[in-house]
Amino acid sequence: MNHTDENDTVKPVQQEGGVTYYTKTMERRVFFILTIVMLILGVLYKFGWL
Repeated sequence: MNHTDENDTVKPVQQEGGVTYYTKTMERRVFFILTIVMLILGVLYKFGWL
């Protein structure tokens, strides 16, 4: 089972040696938000409001 203690927290964004690492949940959240933004922009463009 994937069980983490409260003391064993992982930051969603980490930088090591000039490279940025993201957790899986952070990456999924970012792409979900970008997908919703693209959907809204597409609808606005289709209706001629943009």
